[in-house]
Amino acid sequence: MKFNWNYPTTIWVGKNRSDELSEACENLKIKKPLVVTDKDLINLKFVKHIILELKKNFNELNIYFSFSGNPTGDDVEAGVDQFRKKNCDGVVAIGGGSAIDVGKTIAFMSCQTRPLWDFEDIGDYWKRAYEKKIAQIIAVPTTAGTGSETGRASAIINKKTGVKKIIFHPKMLPSIVILDPALTKDLSPRLTAATGMDALAHNLEAFCAPGFHPMADGIAIEGIKLIKNSLLKAVNNGKDLNARADMLAAAAMGSTAFQKGLGAIHSLSHPINAQFNIHHGLSNAIFMPYVLTFNKKKIEKRIISICDYIELEKSFESFLNWILDLRKQLNIPHKLSEVIDEKKINLNKLSKMALEDPSTATNPSKMTIDDMKILYQHSISGKLF
Repeated sequence: MKFNWNYPTTIWVGKNRSDELSEACENLKIKKPLVVTDKDLINLKFVKHIILELKKNFNELNIYFSFSGNPTGDDVEAGVDQFRKKNCDGVVAIGGGSAIDVGKTIAFMSCQTRPLWDFEDIGDYWKRAYEKKIAQIIAVPTTAGTGSETGRASAIINKKTGVKKIIFHPKMLPSIVILDPALTKDLSPRLTAATGMDALAHNLEAFCAPGFHPMADGIAIEGIKLIKNSLLKAVNNGKDLNARADMLAAAAMGSTAFQKGLGAIHSLSHPINAQFNIHHGLSNAIFMPYVLTFNKKKIEKRIISICDYIELEKSFESFLNWILDLRKQLNIPHKLSEVIDEKKINLNKLSKMALEDPSTATNPSKMTIDDMKILYQHSISGKLF
């Protein structure tokens, strides 16, 4: 079956809809696309198929793939250089969050004269941008985690400072998104688990973030339900396209919902991703129960309302136990020290970076640098509050 959705952007959903990429380009009047994917995907069979099909419809097809996970500003600059030299007029981003983040940022920066870091998600920095010639973007996710395809921002590491920065502009939202579950069926159980927990973190933190945004809340709680119903199915049987479609939808929903805000799960993760190149979904999964218990006083009623909807016993402890059991079934480590040598962890540096992260502002409980340090310490030792 095929579906066309239009919130928050145009989304084409269904098996093999990636075969409609040329039609998507035609709809957006893209005549010379830059295909952006990462070096881990470029040689995979399904990506080769997509590129071969696109080549049938374009006289010239340029491809940029010289980057991998946790992309840097240098990766974006190299892509912008290729976009300009080849006179491209749009971006087709294929891959996980890294590829889509890079593709979106290349499209955005293709017409800018200011440096990338001038558009960090601070106040009204986005208004500095020249908007009229921002290139059109088509996003085709191959993982179900970041939801970057429905987001207006990208996470890019500044190599000079070692800090992951959020670059934001409303026109970084892709104009067409293709959610094709067939593209995710060969994703390994390990990456299915990590990216799925990333989607859960987005929906969960968005739902618990303070403020009045019932549209975001409704999307987030449904996203959590889809994940509860389908993540383990997708991990245990990657060929289950219904479960894969549920997870793609939940990932897109998480990114749509977190316009309301995120929280300390992401604040703690971003420094770890930048400093140790740890997968973002994995770090979110590790930090999740520590942040939940830290925020308990502020979020208990919200968590109980989730329990009611996803058919858990109505208590904070029931939800926490579900998270802990889910992580165990997914082989997610309980402690940060299981993936990083704790001797290499500089708590003062990481805590300062976490406190300054933009996600901190919408954590349900107000945070101090000592709070961040305690959360890191607990995640290393395995102690819950």
